[in-house]
Amino acid sequence: MSDKFDKQDDALEPVSPTDRRVRADAQRNLDGLLQAAMTVFAESGVDAPVREIAKKAGVGVGTVYRHFSQRSDLIKAVFRREIDACADAASVLAKEHGPGEALAQWMQRYVDFISAKRGLAAALHSGDPAYEALPAYFDKRLRPALESLLGAAAAAGEIRAGVEPNDLLRAVASLCTSANDVGADHSRRMVALLVDGLRYGANRHNHK
Repeated sequence: MSDKFDKQDDALEPVSPTDRRVRADAQRNLDGLLQAAMTVFAESGVDAPVREIAKKAGVGVGTVYRHFSQRSDLIKAVFRREIDACADAASVLAKEHGPGEALAQWMQRYVDFISAKRGLAAALHSGDPAYEALPAYFDKRLRPALESLLGAAAAAGEIRAGVEPNDLLRAVASLCTSANDVGADHSRRMVALLVDGLRYGANRHNHK
């Protein structure tokens, strides 16, 4: 019991500025590593050599393995990071823009996510059990993010009510997939048209 209380007491000790700086540096290094991995995966596929990722991140190969002992761990971390960034953007955009514009901009941010995900597709669709939990994580984070934006835009009379978040997520993914050969700009234009379509039937007269 004494060990347990000692650990609790240690946890209450204030964190020194040096410790905070070290932790912040470590987080920046990890973020840089994940961003480098995302870039390399997009360019060379998920089977790219670890040394290529390390070089892109400006770290040694040992640093990569220290954080991620298995390639699947790195791929999962990259994918979760992209999901989190996309989901977190919803609340940021909602604070910076009106409901309709926040929704429109988030949909374009989701196009970026789809583009990033494309580099991971070979692994995510491989049937490897290591990735089984990722679809549930996707749904847990992105569905509520979009649902909040849709609800706010509908309440403001800027889009019609009753749009199902999952339907919209799938529609954007389908548009982006069909536009693979013509590039991201085409996907953005198609998604902008899709968002314009949501405005049809909006209950604007109640919000004048």
